Amino acid sequence: MTKKKTKTTPTQRDGDTSAKDAGKNISVLDRKDFISKLFKTGAGTLATTIVGNGMLKSVSSLYAQSKDNRAVKRKFRYGMVIDTRRCVGCRSCVLACKAENKTPSGVSYTVVFEEILENRPNDKPVFMTKPCFHCEHPPCTDVCPVSATFKRERDGIVVVDYERCIGCRYCMTACPYSARWFDFGENYPAIEQNTPWAQVPSPEYKQFRKRKNKQSPVGNVRKCTFCLHLQDEEGKYNKEEGRWPACAKTCTGKAIHFGDLNDPNSEVTVLLRERQYMRLKEELGTSPNCYYLI
Repeated sequence: MTKKKTKTTPTQRDGDTSAKDAGKNISVLDRKDFISKLFKTGAGTLATTIVGNGMLKSVSSLYAQSKDNRAVKRKFRYGMVIDTRRCVGCRSCVLACKAENKTPSGVSYTVVFEEILENRPNDKPVFMTKPCFHCEHPPCTDVCPVSATFKRERDGIVVVDYERCIGCRYCMTACPYSARWFDFGENYPAIEQNTPWAQVPSPEYKQFRKRKNKQSPVGNVRKCTFCLHLQDEEGKYNKEEGRWPACAKTCTGKAIHFGDLNDPNSEVTVLLRERQYMRLKEELGTSPNCYYLI
């Protein structure tokens, strides 16, 4: 009798791995150097197999679903609704995001574009905030050779496993929205001078990492996470308690709205029912979970 093969996911392979266990036998840099050398010598299949079979451990369990929740069906569909009429281009969302996630220079999870349109009264520009869209069908996850980036089953948020990522940047090329960034190890002067602020760890993915040279997330691809570290154990946010994505919480023009698109009574769902909206590059079939009111 032949055994039936079952398809495994990154979470299933490493569901019981802790951060401590991940670094016990092999360091992050050693793993990245090793995998990089395999790819450079044409042994890409071998490199993928090694990581895929769990020979090199990851910490996906820290921010993917836990072992007990693997069978839980999709509970939330988090997304953003951005009002282009209310955005004034102040970029407070950009600063709030960097302060919340402690991203270095050269890495910005959200950016603001400015467009000048013809025949617009007083030549006023149109501003557009652009985070990661956490697509329903993200092309970035399909091209990753080591399954370092994937879509969480519980809430649909697309994440990056820093311990698994080898920095190949295929996902950056595949993303049609240019919503991914590579961490080259740049620092702000405050970090270089070892000030008290530099010693505060980043809450990103609830890993609370202190930025250190040549250690993850340096050398990794990074992106917006909808500040998922502010979720409670059930995967819920709470606006009244301040556990809300930094960009939406700080927006001075009240242009950024966040919530569960599966909830018919959520703020974002109500806005989509009442207003005309658009999504960027819908023709690609990515089904982005970021809508723009027009």
